[in-house]
Amino acid sequence: MADLTGAIWHKSKRSGGNGGDCVEVAVNLPGIVAVRDSKHRDGAALVFTHAEWDAFLGGVRDGEFDLDL
Repeated sequence: MADLTGAIWHKSKRSGGNGGDCVEVAVNLPGIVAVRDSKHRDGAALVFTHAEWDAFLGGVRDGEFDLDL
């Protein structure tokens, strides 16, 4: 389990100031990127390697996760 005590959490600039449904990301930890639910800050966080995070962001940019609605 990763130690997240030094994590500096950030929300997207597109996230409203209403404290709504947001995720927060910490990229300042050595070797990992952590993601958590802003409504449950003391809850579990997902932890990724930098390579995994880069692959995820690439998939988002390429539309890999777009829903066919």
